[in-house]
Amino acid sequence: ILEMDAETVVHTGGCHCKSVRWKVVAPSSIVAWDCNCSDCSMRGNTHFVVPAVNFQLLGESSKFITTYTFGTHTAKHTFCKICGISSFYHPRSNPDGVAVTFRCVDPGTLTHVEVRKADGKNWESWFNQSDISSFSKVQK
Repeated sequence: ILEMDAETVVHTGGCHCKSVRWKVVAPSSIVAWDCNCSDCSMRGNTHFVVPAVNFQLLGESSKFITTYTFGTHTAKHTFCKICGISSFYHPRSNPDGVAVTFRCVDPGTLTHVEVRKADGKNWESWFNQSDISSFSKVQK
């Protein structure tokens, strides 16, 4: 995990049954994406994206994770084998990042959530005009 700066905090979180736990370095005020693709809309998934180096699974979490893919099989939708909650995944939009379900962050560290719409139904045209790919880049 990268060093924190004055604008970032360590968030912890995970799934409902607490078998999957993680920590992520990210701002306390985030931009979360409400995606309308077939998978995210069914799950009600609204997520924020961080560089992969800022995300770390804790303990034995990897034993409890399974992965679902569809379409291009680029996105890796991970979820807990026990409770079924998808607390994070590896998005198609940011192959160098992790998408964290903001509602799975433990209370106390998120101070503000700006929700933006992601048009996953029209992914190619939306992606090309969006700035989502910048969210997984390490700030220098």
